[in-house]
Amino acid sequence: MTTIKIALEWFLNPDHLPMIAGIESGAYEKAGINLEIIQPEEHYDGFEDLKRGAIDIHCNEPLHLFEHHFDGLKSLGCFFETRGGVMIRAERVAKLKANKKIKITTPASNLVTDKIGFEILKRYADKEGFELSPESVEFVETDFWHINNMKNDESFDGAWLCFYNFEGVEAEFEQFDNLFIDQYKSPYPNFSALEFMTTEAIIEEKPEALYKFIEVTNSMAKYLQDNIEDAKEMFYSYSKEEKSELMDKIIEDTIPRFNRDIQSDSKRWLELYKFLEELELVMLNEKEYAKIWEIKG
Repeated sequence: MTTIKIALEWFLNPDHLPMIAGIESGAYEKAGINLEIIQPEEHYDGFEDLKRGAIDIHCNEPLHLFEHHFDGLKSLGCFFETRGGVMIRAERVAKLKANKKIKITTPASNLVTDKIGFEILKRYADKEGFELSPESVEFVETDFWHINNMKNDESFDGAWLCFYNFEGVEAEFEQFDNLFIDQYKSPYPNFSALEFMTTEAIIEEKPEALYKFIEVTNSMAKYLQDNIEDAKEMFYSYSKEEKSELMDKIIEDTIPRFNRDIQSDSKRWLELYKFLEELELVMLNEKEYAKIWEIKG
């Protein structure tokens, strides 16, 4: 039995159902893998843990492959992708279009995330033919409970770092009218996805276990898509979360978004990399970029 430690990007949720199913069904154990799921204290903890060899796999958004790049970082492939972007209260869209000051709740406010969030809004503005200046948008760091934050604080005009399978579904469930500015409404490359990341050292140390992990995770994605009611039961059993109608709807929306053919793909996030380069947020040379996707063995 080989232990594989995987650090999540945030708290456990339905985005992680293929791993949950692999544990609950015994599929990882049958393949000789003891999978340990680790919930981090901070969003980027997994990168430091990977560097020092404390974990074997980290799952996080693909833009962090570039933002937190270090020598030896490798992508095993994308296992989940949704629509993502900025949510604006329906009644505040006119305020946005008038270039008046708007306040955005977000779980992470820093140079990179704020710049990307504004760029998404700016590209939407350009497409719709109105002006938007940087000083008109304020990002305020709170947490991931976007809908609650906006409902409990009328000063928030919108939310940034929204995943449609969560916030979009919750907004519909709560009848919270909004404009969801995603890659279809604003011309930018989507990055609302989760990528499995590891290191060259781990690949050399545990090649067979990593191969088996991906193989089982692929099979679990297929199983979940064919057995949505089982998916719900597995999530509630493993997470110990109380069953709810809203979570059922989130799970139902999430399941079809899992990739059943996870593989390292240098082309998948090339436009995203170019987007980050254009914003002068990331600078990798061609060799550094290519090495992320080179998996030997």
